[in-house]
Amino acid sequence: MQAAIDGVSRDFPDGLTILEAARSAGVEIPTLCHDRRLEPLASCRLCMVEIEGREHPAAACTTPLTAGVRVRTRSERLDRARRGELEMLAASVSDAPPRTEFARLLRDYGIEAPAARPERSRPDDSHPYIHVDLGRCIGCFRCVRICADLQGQFVWAVHGRSDATHVAASGGVEFGSSQCVSCGACADTCPSGAIADKCSLDAPEPDAWTRTPCPYGGVGCESEVGTRGGRIAAIRPVLDAPVSKGHLCVKGRYSFGFVHADDRATLPMIRRRGAWERVPWDEAIRFTADRLAQLLRDRGPDSIGVLGSARATNEDNYVAQKFARAVLGGNNVDCCARVCHAPTAAAMKLMLGTGAATNSFDDIERARTIYVHGANATENHPIVGARIRQAALRGAVLIVADPRVTELAAIAAVHMRPRPGTDVALLNAMASAIVAEGLHDAEFAASRVSGWDEYRDFIAAWTPERAAAITGVPAATIREAARAYATSGPSMSVHGLGVTEHEQGSEGVMALVNLALLTGSFGKPGTGVNPLRGQNNVQGSAHMGCEPGHLTGYAPLEGHVERFAAKWGVPLPSRPGLSLMGMLDAAEAGNLAAIWTTGYDILLTNANTAATRHALEKLEFVVVQDLFLNETAAAVGSVFFPAASSYEKDGTFMNAERRVQRVRQAIAPLGESRADWEIVCAVAKAMGKGDLFDFHSAEEIWNEIRSVWPAGAGITYARLEHGGLQWPCPSEDHPGTAILHESSFAGSPRAELRRPGFRPSSESTGAGFPLLLTTGRTLFQFNAGTMTMRTPNVRFRGRDTLDIAPADAERFGLSDGAMAKVSSRWGECTLPVRVDGSALEGVVFATFHSTESYVNNVTGPGRDSYTGTPEYKVAAVRVEPV
Repeated sequence: MQAAIDGVSRDFPDGLTILEAARSAGVEIPTLCHDRRLEPLASCRLCMVEIEGREHPAAACTTPLTAGVRVRTRSERLDRARRGELEMLAASVSDAPPRTEFARLLRDYGIEAPAARPERSRPDDSHPYIHVDLGRCIGCFRCVRICADLQGQFVWAVHGRSDATHVAASGGVEFGSSQCVSCGACADTCPSGAIADKCSLDAPEPDAWTRTPCPYGGVGCESEVGTRGGRIAAIRPVLDAPVSKGHLCVKGRYSFGFVHADDRATLPMIRRRGAWERVPWDEAIRFTADRLAQLLRDRGPDSIGVLGSARATNEDNYVAQKFARAVLGGNNVDCCARVCHAPTAAAMKLMLGTGAATNSFDDIERARTIYVHGANATENHPIVGARIRQAALRGAVLIVADPRVTELAAIAAVHMRPRPGTDVALLNAMASAIVAEGLHDAEFAASRVSGWDEYRDFIAAWTPERAAAITGVPAATIREAARAYATSGPSMSVHGLGVTEHEQGSEGVMALVNLALLTGSFGKPGTGVNPLRGQNNVQGSAHMGCEPGHLTGYAPLEGHVERFAAKWGVPLPSRPGLSLMGMLDAAEAGNLAAIWTTGYDILLTNANTAATRHALEKLEFVVVQDLFLNETAAAVGSVFFPAASSYEKDGTFMNAERRVQRVRQAIAPLGESRADWEIVCAVAKAMGKGDLFDFHSAEEIWNEIRSVWPAGAGITYARLEHGGLQWPCPSEDHPGTAILHESSFAGSPRAELRRPGFRPSSESTGAGFPLLLTTGRTLFQFNAGTMTMRTPNVRFRGRDTLDIAPADAERFGLSDGAMAKVSSRWGECTLPVRVDGSALEGVVFATFHSTESYVNNVTGPGRDSYTGTPEYKVAAVRVEPV
């Protein structure tokens, strides 16, 4: 439609406010209460504009643009009114930092703030990242609204009435002691500097801002990285990011200090006579190439394993798996997807033909029911967790299955608390209730599902009463959850490692898929089965071919190896190789001689530390490629290659919803560190295969990836400049695919219902080990702590804890804050106790981020029967005071 702003007629799309239309046309209208992430409020009155034919000015932020309207954004009357509002605000505050919106408007209108500080001003520096000075508060309440409406945390509140109205942290405590989760949204939105990032206080504006994905979780949040003098100075959210929608968590916004950490390893090293020796790159490359070549001659290609990285780019991982296959001549290549969501990929590929999320994160807002199983989303996937929380607050039915009372469980309509390791029984019982009560989608079952008769007979035996005895979840609660999922659609499920890291991990995912098939919850908005991936590129690393039985695009070796051999111009092995766990087994047996591991601290993060250490110590040669000398390097490393962080290189990541996003270099690599792909290419060249690795940029690698991955052929770097694309995207005019399986499943019109029986975990409690331990992450730390333990996040969570129910603490003589020894059949560790009312009696929980704790000393050898994924979620233990 056409409308005129300040005398210039333009075409505008429908549905805009006057403010949005003006800004899209480059016309700036002043605001102080407005934030595009929030519903317009029109309380500051600065955005008033004149509309031809109306007597009184109107608020641009709430007034819809209509066809033919003529708007004036500046006039003597408007300027006079704005100046009056600003003068009134300026009289109540002081010392507005010069980079703030408020200070800019004061300068624009020639207004000086008074020098005297208001009496209510008491600066609060109790938070490690955020400075609070409410003497600068102008009462716009953006902090209150964004905390409530974007994050859902309700930290900030309005207190008092009339002239005494003011903003303060809820509970009247110091900000650093509040329930703040440190997402920084309040600092990001504050227009006056009352709440501000400490890294920006009194600091000049960064020299440049670079858009790039977060290097932490698999959600795919996007940030703008501010740099100054070759260093990262600040990070802010990208407002139009399709997944994070202008939001970040504490890790994505503030936890970048690891990049410049004092112990960052930036020089190549070789271990000689038991000590690390710094060497030139050429020497490290030649040494590695010669050792690998010797092992190939002496012991063959099956004696060497390569591990890609979930923290590295798609391009890095593609080159790593190509090296394993085309240079070393074997398929011993894997990545850390093996120890997390490999069961998801295997089960969903088996049943649906594609081992990835069926829908998009935008379906959270479209779903009427959201089922969260085995995922503490607000801590481990904070931005998605916040979106789920907001959906529930708006009225979506929230079902949670988790032994602990997580943040989402606390607001759920139905919370099921199964004993760890009983997910298959619980999910079968939900399916049984749906079928028994006739709540399944008969039309979908008739047209899109196979194996119905056999499944119906199988599932009839899995009554909620039977499952209740196994899971500890009351039969009535199971039925309530089943009815909600089946009748309050569209229903969407999201799941995490609480489903997959079990001896029946793959079967647990199959049971989740069964629920969606029964209810017709595929191929539509607001539905699907969607894994929440843990690391920034764990989806991409396996998809690029860092998987012993699959090539790039998750193409099985059988039927595709010839195509890759023709593309690369070399013969390739056709027999599946060893997974990570298989490599460790082979090392223990003396059949594996070397491992090259990239961005992956095997020793610290693998289950059953004692067995892992013993296997690694039997290797003859270990190459570690990382940002730091990690635990694996310290214990068994032979060569260390310093890798560039994702802030220091170009490439792409793939998030949990199949979205490929551009990674853009913000700073130069520190010291002599290099991009992972550059290191691998150099070794390949030294081994005489340089012609296969003649890449000069990440984009060149990506173009080769596109040439061997038909479903990604249409995803070019040029197209990614304008936002991520979700595969399948087979051509450059294809828009990408937000929802899979709309009319058929990959390669088949029907999906078969599976019939997973329940098998108890081999980890059983008894007189010597009366408790079950389950492990997981916390909001403020990330996996092995390689990055977050080198940031001020340690002030929030400096070490791992043992979370225990009050009754269990009393039973075993433990008090809050005291140290406890945790022992299992496999080892022991020592942890500080946190008595936690959200813990399930009989089940203790521990995080695993700290080398000080080495929690995986106590996790055992159990593995998923399909994929070999370790059972991190169940270990029988005893606890006792130290």
